[in-house]
Amino acid sequence: MVEQIGEMGGAAKAQPLFQPFEMPGLSLTNRIVMAPMTRSFSPAGVPGLDVAAYYRRRAEGGVGLIITEGTWVPHPSASNLPNAPCFYGEDALAGWSHVADEVHAAGGKIIPQLWHVGQIERAGAATAPNRGQRIGPSGMVGSMGAPPTAQERPSTVAEIEAVGEAYVTAAISAYRLGFDGVELHAAHGYLFDQFFWHVTNLRDDIYGGDLAARTQFAADVVRNIRANTSPTFPIVLRISQWKQQDYGAKLAETPQSLEALLAPLADAGVDIFHCSQRRFWEGEFGTDLNLAGWAKKLTGKPTITVGSVTLKQDLIASLHGAASETAKNLDQLLALFERGDFDLVAVGRALIVDPDWPIKVKAGFENELLPYSPEALQRLL
Repeated sequence: MVEQIGEMGGAAKAQPLFQPFEMPGLSLTNRIVMAPMTRSFSPAGVPGLDVAAYYRRRAEGGVGLIITEGTWVPHPSASNLPNAPCFYGEDALAGWSHVADEVHAAGGKIIPQLWHVGQIERAGAATAPNRGQRIGPSGMVGSMGAPPTAQERPSTVAEIEAVGEAYVTAAISAYRLGFDGVELHAAHGYLFDQFFWHVTNLRDDIYGGDLAARTQFAADVVRNIRANTSPTFPIVLRISQWKQQDYGAKLAETPQSLEALLAPLADAGVDIFHCSQRRFWEGEFGTDLNLAGWAKKLTGKPTITVGSVTLKQDLIASLHGAASETAKNLDQLLALFERGDFDLVAVGRALIVDPDWPIKVKAGFENELLPYSPEALQRLL
């Protein structure tokens, strides 16, 4: 009887996360989002039936919105992982069409994350063939945990604009295939983030300058996606303070500088800001308001929070091979959510090992959530 009461109390506690979410162009049954997580199970960039089954399984497990793993935009410089999926080419797009159909058949919503790594290299990783000249603002090359150094020439305006067109082409493909929106990966030190960050953007042309000016490239892409899809086709932008090249980096040191970053992007047409943190509970600027909370406060736009939800070890530890026990941090998450700090909650590694995470949380079975293990990355379940 005590156990039953505990389960019922847990179920009632989690109910706020299972309220519907509505905005123009997007209706979700709940506030749970599957975070984008690179899996590299798409040989030659083509997602197969196993990838479709993997995403459908998460929709069946109760996720309201799926954001796919990063997918390469149609430009040879985009990729540094040969088996991460492309969002271009007849075979890859046919595969993604099947993925979307499977998720929709299970009652879920899905958007692709569009990705270009810029000038990042992954130490020890096989680079995708025919990548050619790496594109980035100022020729700064760095790998995970390593500071960027000037090793290549800055990209020309024409080269940058060609990559921008590739993003638009991929977004148009998503729109035509019936996806529920797109996310642009502008976090973690990848291409857009390289333009945002003063360490990697030393330009003095239209794509350089102060923090607001350094949003020009991303804002142009957002405007062009909006112009070539529809007024209500959702555009999500993922941002972060931390970078793969500097885990302690800060794009914005004050609320005013964060507003300088976000305002031009919101004005360009970003609908939702997806705010990546290593730990969702850590506040910014000496406050208890996290990055998603500040983004919502400053822009009025819906936000997604993410970072170690129900896990003890953060993402960086996992990338270095650490397992993670479950953590009872749902109360903390719910307190921030009910305070109105953010609108949606993205869950990453916990959903790799436990596709039924939403069902368990809704039922109050927090004690039955599975711990994360790096071995889960070796297979699709």
